[in-house]
Parts: sequence; C-alpha cells; structure tokens
Amino acid sequence: MSVQERLQGYSGEVRRILEEAGVEVGDEVEVAAGDRVYRGILMARYELAEPGYIVLKLPNGYNVGVRVSEGVSVRRIASARKPSFPPPPRPPSKPGLPRVYVVSTGGTIASRIDYRTGGVRAALTAEDLLSIIPELAELADLGAEILFSIFSEDMTADHWSRMAAKADELIRSGVDGIVIAHGTDTMGYSAAALSFALQKPPVPVVFVGAQRSSDRPSSDAATNLIAAVRVAGHAPFAEVCASMHAWHSDDVIAIHRGTRVRKLHTSSRDAFKSVNADPIAYVAGGEIRVNAENLNPRGSEEYRFEPGFSDEAALVKFYPGMPPELLELLAERGCRGIILEGTGLGHVSNRLRPVIKELVDRGIFIGMTSQCIYGRVNMRVYDTGRYLLKAGVVPLDDMLPETAYVKLS
Repeated sequence: MSVQERLQGYSGEVRRILEEAGVEVGDEVEVAAGDRVYRGILMARYELAEPGYIVLKLPNGYNVGVRVSEGVSVRRIASARKPSFPPPPRPPSKPGLPRVYVVSTGGTIASRIDYRTGGVRAALTAEDLLSIIPELAELADLGAEILFSIFSEDMTADHWSRMAAKADELIRSGVDGIVIAHGTDTMGYSAAALSFALQKPPVPVVFVGAQRSSDRPSSDAATNLIAAVRVAGHAPFAEVCASMHAWHSDDVIAIHRGTRVRKLHTSSRDAFKSVNADPIAYVAGGEIRVNAENLNPRGSEEYRFEPGFSDEAALVKFYPGMPPELLELLAERGCRGIILEGTGLGHVSNRLRPVIKELVDRGIFIGMTSQCIYGRVNMRVYDTGRYLLKAGVVPLDDMLPETAYVKLS
C-alpha cells in the first residue's frame, strides 16, 4: 500500500510527522500538542482540505483537528483493524420463482459507511445486498455480479455500451428480469442509454439506486431494491425503467420510464421524478400498480439490440453572453452533434445563429431542448425561434436534455 493510501489526504510536514511515527489512517494514536494530549483514531482527509491539521475521531465519536506546529508529537497506540464486511448466509430461494439477475455498477446503493475512518467506501457487492435483504429470497431466484464499481459521474459512453451488452447477454440467457444497481447522479443518462439500446426487450430492465448508503438507518437502498426486484420478476410490462422512492416515506416506490426520469433534488429520498409524464407504475404494499397504457409487454418477440454509443456528441447549456466560439470549438474537436439547452420555448442568443447555420451546413446536427425541464419547446412563437429553425436547428419537443444527448451519442 502506498503512502498516499496509508495517509490519505495528508501532505507536506504533516505527512512527514505521521510517517516518522509509523502510523496510518485507522490507527489508534496519541497526539501531544503543547499541554494538550488527544487520543483517537487517525482519520483520512480530503486532499483539498485545509493543510496543517491531524484529524482524530475521539472516543466520544466527535472529530477534532489538531493543528501541527513546532513540538507536536505522534505516537501509535494500536494498529488499525482492517475493515471487513462478511455477509450473513444467503437465504435459500424458493422453487418456481422468476430468475432475476442483479448487476452492480457502483454508487451509493453499493457502498457503506466505514466507521473506522468516517468515509463512504465501495465495500458492498451485489451479492452482499442480496444477503442482507432476506425479503428478496421470497421474490426471485437471484443471481448477481459486479460489472464495474465506479461513481456514476465517471460513467462514459463506453460504460453505457458495456451495461447494454451485459443486459443483452442476460436477456439471451433466459432470465426473467434484470436489475442494475447504479449511482443516482447520472442514472437518468444510463437509463436513457439502455432504453435506446434495448428496443422492446422481453423482460424488465430496472435501474435502482440509493440516496443514502445501505448501512445507514435512513437508507432507501433496501426498499428501492425490493421494489426493483419485484418489478423485474413480476411486472406484466417489460420496460427499461428506474425504481426510486415516490416521496419521503418508504410506503410507495415509483417506477419511472428510462427516457423520462430525472434527478431533481441533491439529497432527498424522493429526488427522482418522471418529467412531462407520469410514472409507469407504483409499488406499494407488495403489489405493482400499473399507471400507464401501451407499455411494452413482457415476452415481447420484437426485441432488437442496437448497441453503440460514442463520445462525439455534446450537451451545451446556453447562458447570457455565451460566445459562439464554444460551438466552433466543439466542432473542431470532432463533435458530430450538439444538443442545446435553450431558454424558455427553445431560444439562444441571435449572435449564435451564424455559427449554428455554419455547423448545420457542415452536417453537424443541432437539437434544441429547454432549460425549463417541464413543458415542450415551441420555436414558432417568437422571431428568435423561427430564425433558429431557418438556420437548421431541430426542435426536440418535450425530450429531456439528457435523453436527447444520449440518443445523439
């Protein structure tokens, strides 16, 4: 293990002192500073935090930062006990249940608090989640694997392709439903991506996430996952969708269409909403209540796999004073299409119009969505919109900007 890993977040003189003392994050240490002596667990630090401090978790549970100055000494009292999270025995599945496969990609739903250091760590596999939620054994014959384990902000078009390929592989293997555990921050992008890659799937593909890690008392991981497995194994429809809290309490889970779902709150358990549409279903009291018509039926024989995403698309939010050179730069970098988040009904500054027309004439797609999120663009109401239409901008109705970007990718 490198020094950076053993002393995460410490640098300069502080790291030198800790190295000389032979300590690492998680050790029980004693820090003497002047006439004060502190005893506690050495905590990791954010690399961008204020330097010059040693952070300890005291026996009373509070953290304290000890400023390092001349005469500070550090002594190790006990070495860290490496954290381990052995799962309880997995309950046996009942015969005759539908086969549901859980694919983990990372995120809060696949993480837990390391109370040794106070950080969130990816210490749960999909198998762990199954074993600590015994209710799942009543719903499905479960399989699980980790496809990758990353924060959702690190997702790329390549990750969408890998998720789609894994889902296609599982569909062709004969599973009855698929659950994809995913970080919430970019879940909407991935759900849209698989909606386009898995055309009329024969089984449900259900994204699920959590706003709070699975070992916290307030976690939404278990209820979201139980609902996701229930939908994957028992829903009469076969859609790419997302299973998240309908509101703050645990009694109702909303099932959102993959191309309509958006995270609209940073931390609330009911952060996800269906935009310009209602949820396609709700799960409450152990039952699935279908809330939409003309859903793709389970067992569809029209399934098509259409893989392939690229990084040659861009999503650009217009802002007052935005220079035309930004769009030119994207074209120079090989971008073959741009989704604009315009104002109101679908507008951007008139000074962008010449470069937009030039890009369209060069074969670069320019699509228009609205920053308002709710409602639809209508570029025929005002002159600005009509001129943009004449320049070749394509209005994208009530499509979410993220969905439009993914579709173009």
